[in-house]
Amino acid sequence: MSTRTEREELLVARAYLSAVAEPPAPALTEFVAARGPRRAAEEIKRGGVPPPLADVVEARREHVDGAALLDAGRRVGARLVVPEDPDWPGELAECLVGARTVGLAGMAEPVALWVRGSAPPDVALANAVAVVGARAASGYGEHVAAELAHGVARSGFTVVSGAAYGIDGAAHRGALAAGGSTVAFLACGVDVDYPAGHGRLLKVIAQQGLVASEHPPGTPPRKHRFLVRNRLIAAAGQATVVVEAGARSGAGNTAHTADALGKPVLAVPGPVTSKTSVGCHDLVRTGTAVLATGAHDVLELLQPLGQVDAAPATDTRRRTDALHPHARRVHDALSGCDGSGVDALARECGLPLRTVRALLPELELSGLAVRTEAGWSATT
Repeated sequence: MSTRTEREELLVARAYLSAVAEPPAPALTEFVAARGPRRAAEEIKRGGVPPPLADVVEARREHVDGAALLDAGRRVGARLVVPEDPDWPGELAECLVGARTVGLAGMAEPVALWVRGSAPPDVALANAVAVVGARAASGYGEHVAAELAHGVARSGFTVVSGAAYGIDGAAHRGALAAGGSTVAFLACGVDVDYPAGHGRLLKVIAQQGLVASEHPPGTPPRKHRFLVRNRLIAAAGQATVVVEAGARSGAGNTAHTADALGKPVLAVPGPVTSKTSVGCHDLVRTGTAVLATGAHDVLELLQPLGQVDAAPATDTRRRTDALHPHARRVHDALSGCDGSGVDALARECGLPLRTVRALLPELELSGLAVRTEAGWSATT
């Protein structure tokens, strides 16, 4: 038997297993781990597998064709990545294997991943940050998400999200604008443009990163699949950042999943009157998340000490901060004046005349005051 034939048989078996049960399916992944993918697929097709596996595969076991799924994937430019491949995202899978092993509800690793894009999944997801949030996002939220994603992408992190309207889309666009990598995990087949308005965005993501799903091509989006998909986003990121989220939301679900997986969670604050920030504030209030105001906070959490600038990108220091308090009082008295005499300045700031006379040349040398024919005035 040739290596190519063995490879094809493996892919056919994994394609079958990816469709025969609705993920996550702990009983299926345990069975595959124990039997191996080809033997597991054969036994499931024949029937007679033990419960609870029989319950989750019964509806589909006779109706799935692994070879046909592979052909369908190739026709739409998708490929199947399996755990036996060198570019399998092992860290993501191991995180979920561990969660399944300790019995976390709703947790199991994917049996395979369908991907669209040329980036190796293990490379694309080796250094990733998940950015999620509300679909009905505010302009403020979309701006913050795009800027945050742009910043972490420029620092070499892949931005992972779900390609939804609102925060997800803004995060993907921010990463793409930075020339960075981004990965979109879908709750449908990788050939399905969902939402429809993001068809072009998904095409660009595939060119600059990856579009991925554990569902085979042609699978339509369903409500329960979004919550299931969220565990992949949470497991893929070294940290999860929630930009906007309602009291009950998919983004909040992703954040709690990340927390359950032992991953750091960050949340961006918003107006206390905003319904789209209630979930973020609750995450911070309960201690599930730490507060984040931009990419710097995310990088500070993830990068080794010393690799992030000590000060945020926006410098809030004033030129007068280093002045002696008396010098600042004189400068304050000069502010708004087109020209003042020394006597008038002394009366305005309440300092002795000799002190004001000594401080004015110091302010002039610092570029903070100027003397004209009309008198002294501030330059800033």
